[in-house]
Amino acid sequence: MNTLTVPASGATAPSRSRRRGDLATDAVVVVAVVAVLVVGLSTDRFVSYANLKAILTSASLVGIAALGLTLIMVGGAAVSLAISQTVAASGMVFLSAQSLGLVPALVLAVVCGAVVTGLQGAVVGFAAANPVVLTIAASFAITGVATGLTGGTSVSPSGTGYDVLNATPGGVPLCVFVLLALTAVVEWVLRRTGFGRSLYLGGENRRAARAAGLPVGRTTTVAWLGAGSLFAVTAAFTAAFNTAANVNLGGTLTFDAIAAVLAGGTPISGGRGSAVRTLAGAVLIAAVSDILLLRGYSTGVQIMVKGVIVLLVVVLVHLRSKGRAS
Repeated sequence: MNTLTVPASGATAPSRSRRRGDLATDAVVVVAVVAVLVVGLSTDRFVSYANLKAILTSASLVGIAALGLTLIMVGGAAVSLAISQTVAASGMVFLSAQSLGLVPALVLAVVCGAVVTGLQGAVVGFAAANPVVLTIAASFAITGVATGLTGGTSVSPSGTGYDVLNATPGGVPLCVFVLLALTAVVEWVLRRTGFGRSLYLGGENRRAARAAGLPVGRTTTVAWLGAGSLFAVTAAFTAAFNTAANVNLGGTLTFDAIAAVLAGGTPISGGRGSAVRTLAGAVLIAAVSDILLLRGYSTGVQIMVKGVIVLLVVVLVHLRSKGRAS
């Protein structure tokens, strides 16, 4: 009986602390969004239906991957630096399997992303490997294997089923609806399931979670499996849009996804965060890039400004969380 009371009492205090941190995070994100809107309203061509679609499309391709990264970061002090490479490999699998049909090709891509990322998660969860070092090594390995199998050439689709992913129901790209649906699913999993509660507790205090008897290693592995599946969904949409896939398909997606999650207020230290805030972060980053593009700034300036925004959000969230804890 005594061993059963420890998890319950240990779970109460972290959840209250997490809620206080979430409120501080929400305030910072809202201020950032308002600031971007003010600048956007003063930018020519920003307020238009076509531009709104462009922002949402960009946010969707980054946002779906960022949802996967949210699962990893909520689990605690972990980040994947192999997102772009995983997307590239999964995109190649997706297009090369088009002769089987859209659904089988999508399933194979998701399996590829889940297995590749899940294996990394298992090493992090059960062997306590450094996720940064591990995922850097994984990124090189994935690129090497993909290059070896394809000879460094682009993979072309073996069928036309992929074009369904380029549909625009109601004039809105399908990926936008998928992003919203996946956001709702991930948020429900985090807030309403035992897995989600274990993930939050493990991220907030891994040692206490282990002492309470929670399956931290298994929870971490499942989180990375889910992340890999979401990376593969991004890969399918990106490959369908480009109608080709090579080792460069992911581009700067790793850093864009990290920027979206951090700009949404999910701390890399873990234990806090949500899919909804990641969605807001993805839209925020996409809107900033769009404003800079409309104002004629170069890609280098866009990357620099996104980095500054992420830095400011991270610092403000840290300071507010520290102030509330003291």
